Amino acid sequence: MAQDSSQAGSAGPHRVVVIVDENSNPFELGCATEVFGLRRPEIGRDLYDFRLCAAEPRTLMRDGFFTLTGVAGLDAVDAADTVIVPNRPDVEVRRRPAVLDAVRRAHRRGARLVGFCSGAFTLAEAGVLDGRRATAHWQWADAFRARFPAVRLEEDVLFVDDGDVLTAAGSAAALDLGLHIVRRDHGAEVANAVSRRLVFAAHRDGGQRQFVERPVPDIPDESLAPVLAWAQERLDAPLTVAGLAARAAVSPATLHRRFRAQLGTTPLAWLTAERLTLARRLIERGESRLDVVAHRSGLGTAANLRALMRRETGLTPSQYRQRFGPNLQKTPRERNSAPARNTAASSQGSAIA
Repeated sequence: MAQDSSQAGSAGPHRVVVIVDENSNPFELGCATEVFGLRRPEIGRDLYDFRLCAAEPRTLMRDGFFTLTGVAGLDAVDAADTVIVPNRPDVEVRRRPAVLDAVRRAHRRGARLVGFCSGAFTLAEAGVLDGRRATAHWQWADAFRARFPAVRLEEDVLFVDDGDVLTAAGSAAALDLGLHIVRRDHGAEVANAVSRRLVFAAHRDGGQRQFVERPVPDIPDESLAPVLAWAQERLDAPLTVAGLAARAAVSPATLHRRFRAQLGTTPLAWLTAERLTLARRLIERGESRLDVVAHRSGLGTAANLRALMRRETGLTPSQYRQRFGPNLQKTPRERNSAPARNTAASSQGSAIA
């Protein structure tokens, strides 16, 4: 669900602070830096104010690969809008009390908390996940469930967005969740620009499975890439699962098996997600006629678009437009604080509502 990204209520760019603790994983730290810390000249503005912090002046990273120095102290957490908590491979080792206290303080004042991979253990140990949905790497699912029975663990998904607390599964899912957060804060158009910079899939739904079988294909190549590219160029056409199967020269049952094996989802779910992403981008670019958006994205009717937008983002199309378009130079806070307005219907089609 899309939510206000300014939980802490501070002025200026949204502040993202990553806590680094002893034996933290460099990969997830790199993912956070790539998504939230880099300058975005291709967008024309910086999306976040990004900082690293640690409990000690010198922090030994995983397996002694390197030592991190020169970062802020834990007091940086107290000014953060989003806090990314430490993740480590030694999940049975308790986190530093000072780190857990910083996480609890951030949660109490309404900051958004994010755990990548084993970061769910940090959040659970801090007590902020009790009674809530979360995920963690499948390898540690049993250990997590035994240690934190009050958490509603969803072990077979890429990430879980539970509002102000978000968790991702394995290492690569950190990028999926990071892009999901960018999409939630800045819209699909900006998230797509960030994904292009990363050369990474723009959108993998959080509900997709963590472990996806990818056997070495026999000849002929069984990759879905050609049929996916073909469908993405024709989202406004009346595409069906049977039509996709015919394009791939396989039966619908075989197409379903390949989608499950290669993407962890169904053909219909993938097609709907692609169409909804296109609809969101059309709204962000300034298209205010709801029936035009529905037609160009292949979602059919304005009613269907409204229902899918609300299910996916928690917003009506008009609310989404107020927050994310068409002026992408606004900050998330400026968009979220914009007064509600009604768009009159035009002679060419109904306005977004």
